[in-house]
Amino acid sequence: MTHDVRPSKREESRRENERVILSAAKSVFAEAGFGGATMQLIADVAGLPKANLHYYFTTKEELYRRVVQDIFEIWLRAADSFDNAPDPATGIGAYIDAKMEISRRHPKGSKVWASEVMHGAPIIQDYLENTLREWTDGRIAAIQGWIDAGQMAPISPRHLLYMLWAITQHYADFGHQVETLNGGKPLSGADWKTAKDTIKTIILRGIGAA
Repeated sequence: MTHDVRPSKREESRRENERVILSAAKSVFAEAGFGGATMQLIADVAGLPKANLHYYFTTKEELYRRVVQDIFEIWLRAADSFDNAPDPATGIGAYIDAKMEISRRHPKGSKVWASEVMHGAPIIQDYLENTLREWTDGRIAAIQGWIDAGQMAPISPRHLLYMLWAITQHYADFGHQVETLNGGKPLSGADWKTAKDTIKTIILRGIGAA
């Protein structure tokens, strides 16, 4: 006998309201920052009463941390390419592809993160000191393993990671500049493929892993 495990209408409504709120919050936080954003403004952008916002997220800080957590978890999943990759060309190449797709599909979340860090991470310092540090150490170990195996040049794994973050997140954090230099138009699918291929070629050749 099978059981119907589809979510109830109430659950579907809850998920949709949460999705709408988070989408609006990303837009507002990306434009105004934490200090300039208000729950009323986020409610207005979401098209919901302010009371609905407080039902799902009690405070602005709670909502902000959820926005940051969402983009951070997406970035963490992008690093799955490192796990069990047979060589740096495969692992780092897939990581570049994944990070570029995140910049393409989640630019506002990336901007929220960048703004927070540039202001000294007053709200999410604990993420940097704990989860991000642990994640970074794990990726450094993976890259060092490829170096020790003679699969790539003996470079600094830490600074390679910093370079990968800077390059890939540039397309989100400086999206307006990229579009302006692209004739005022968003990058097309072909443009994104060219960007990814170019970055992978330069990085992988530079570390002797092409």
